[in-house]
Amino acid sequence: MTNLLALIQNETVKVWKKKRFAVVVLILMILIPIFVYAQMKMSQNAADKFKGDWRSDLQSRITANTNALNNERIPDEWKRYRSAMTQQLQYYLDHDINPETPNGVTFTKTFMDNAVSLFIPLMIIALASDLVSSERSTGTIKMLLTRPVRRWRILFSKLAALTLYVSLVVITTIILCYVISGLVFGYSGWNAPVFVGFQVAGGDVDMTNVHAVTQGMYLFMQAGLIWMASMVVAIIALMISVLVRSTAASFVIMMATIIAGGILSAMASSWKSAKYLFNVNIELSAYLRGTPPPIEGMTLGFSLAVLGFWAVAALIVSFTVFTKQDIMN
Repeated sequence: MTNLLALIQNETVKVWKKKRFAVVVLILMILIPIFVYAQMKMSQNAADKFKGDWRSDLQSRITANTNALNNERIPDEWKRYRSAMTQQLQYYLDHDINPETPNGVTFTKTFMDNAVSLFIPLMIIALASDLVSSERSTGTIKMLLTRPVRRWRILFSKLAALTLYVSLVVITTIILCYVISGLVFGYSGWNAPVFVGFQVAGGDVDMTNVHAVTQGMYLFMQAGLIWMASMVVAIIALMISVLVRSTAASFVIMMATIIAGGILSAMASSWKSAKYLFNVNIELSAYLRGTPPPIEGMTLGFSLAVLGFWAVAALIVSFTVFTKQDIMN
């Protein structure tokens, strides 16, 4: 056990010395203020346009979506999306709830919703894509394997270190979003109500189980789902790093896979089998806010099961290959 903890500590230090996490934090500290400024300008424009009457804004969005449903040029999948959004907006309007009250918590929630499908996975890939391949290319893996340590322990220590940094990426992103946006929008909003429980089926929204939770609770649930999706991306990136000798190739493969998932989510509504791909299921937080899934029939439970299957399969491949392949040559 002591030997395993020493390996985990060693792997954690190695990732830290690469300064990848520091680069991730630097990127966040540069980009988040830009998004805060953009959100501030949007809020100011909305306030000037509607004179602070958010109900008028909601009503105009409902009207725009309703009118779009009568446009024959709009694809059916977009009509289903607009129909679902219209019913949700009407629910907020009927219950006198402003879903976009500007504050630090709202900004953080919105930022994380938009970051889960591409931005956060790319940061995770930057940390995970060279855990094995870089050591193989530099030859340090050979030195490590000459020690009287079983190979599965070595890979497990890398997985443990990766889990730590994935958690740090998610937590750091949330903290920086809240701290930076709070300087502009204020740090209130933790107890503001958010409605969850929307069940989307085609263009209809089942509101039977709709209930209010605080924004703080919503952010906690959202963070858990984002962490789950990020861990699956990290585990698959680790597998690619084991299978591919080149760090650059490992990074490009994973980056292309994540980007392809975003494209498929927007275009593959008629390709039912695409729902079994992990990269189509990583936007788990969309189920919290009731956004229609990219492919009809997908649910939170289904996406969690698909991601779980991919994670387990990737772990089996990673440990099997790493423990048996000839890395010394």
